[in-house]
Amino acid sequence: MTVSQRDNAVRPGAMIVVATVLMTIGLVMVASTSASLNRPLFASPFLRSTVGRQAIFMLAGFVVMLIASRAAVPLLASPVVRRRISQAAFVIAVGCLIAALIPSLASAHRGSQRWLRFVFGGMEIGVQPSELAKLAMVALLASLLTENNANPRSFRRCFLPASIAIGVCVLLVGKEDFGTSVLLAGIGVVMLFVAGCRLRHLAILGTLGAGALTALLYAAPYRLARIAAYTGFWEDPRGTGYQPLQSLTTIASGGWFGTGLGSGVQKYGYLPESRTDFIFAVICEELGMFGAVLVIALLCVFVWLSMRTMLAARSRFERLLAFGLGATIGLQAAMNIAVVTVVTPTTGISLPLISAGGSNLLTFCLATGVLAAIAARGGDRATVSVDVCDTGQRAVDLADRREAAAW
Repeated sequence: MTVSQRDNAVRPGAMIVVATVLMTIGLVMVASTSASLNRPLFASPFLRSTVGRQAIFMLAGFVVMLIASRAAVPLLASPVVRRRISQAAFVIAVGCLIAALIPSLASAHRGSQRWLRFVFGGMEIGVQPSELAKLAMVALLASLLTENNANPRSFRRCFLPASIAIGVCVLLVGKEDFGTSVLLAGIGVVMLFVAGCRLRHLAILGTLGAGALTALLYAAPYRLARIAAYTGFWEDPRGTGYQPLQSLTTIASGGWFGTGLGSGVQKYGYLPESRTDFIFAVICEELGMFGAVLVIALLCVFVWLSMRTMLAARSRFERLLAFGLGATIGLQAAMNIAVVTVVTPTTGISLPLISAGGSNLLTFCLATGVLAAIAARGGDRATVSVDVCDTGQRAVDLADRREAAAW
């Protein structure tokens, strides 16, 4: 007799399918925005064109998802292995963030030093360390707050190390990328809250974090200019208010049904960063409100699947990891759409799985693969066969249930 407990179990393939649909939409929209009046879409060699590179990144990301969804299953089963991997990933991410601040090692774009550049096969490839820092920080926090009989309510053993990890990432990223530093701070605080940290500890961290972010804000005059543009962009439509006004114009041009795929006008030099940070505005213009709602619905489904994966996960570590990964994608999508619709001041942050760029796409594909692996382990746990008299397996299942009750 088999007792099924699949109320919260998620099929691993469901998350991969949703992510693949979002990547496909992104590739189509990148192809649409890559064309210009002076340069046809395929005027340059395919692999060197924007759409060609995005196609390669999408294929690589799909492979990463499949590999991670299988390879991460045995790794997640070992507390020692997952703890060492999370620590090593964090050290590597911090090292890359420091390297990105060294002028001789980093590459600047639009006055911001965010990339490490490599030449591979005649192609220049840029790596954005802040993308790796998102996953590394989430994994390390999940380990610090759940492993080795961790008690999140303990200030010295759990809260302080976790806060230091968040602070290191926020400060290193915030020097050149304020938007991502705000995202990292938000993810960190939410994970601490969900893990069960004391509210007074969170209040102290929130006060210190607000002070640090304010200092980062005033450290760069252009950030204050963006806030000024947000509060009065109609007053300087050709200067500081140009970006938000063009974004709103692009969205309004689409109406309910859009101008048609490839028929948008704003991408022809009017809307800056139309392939990356503001690709959602082009979706609204060419696919209309229905296309925008479809993209938002798919992102919501992805986050919903992540939360169900968290509920069905085997261990506290996997629950907090699944929550952190899902929250990262959900918060970043919300921030991007808020910027594009001028709900918040302009900041450089991409739309997950859709915007052009290899670092963010591969990062979120890896996150999707890990979520699929957690879902696979949770699904295996959900069905318990009472006909198999395996004492060791029953002991493992009992320990998992006790850990779930404690969580």
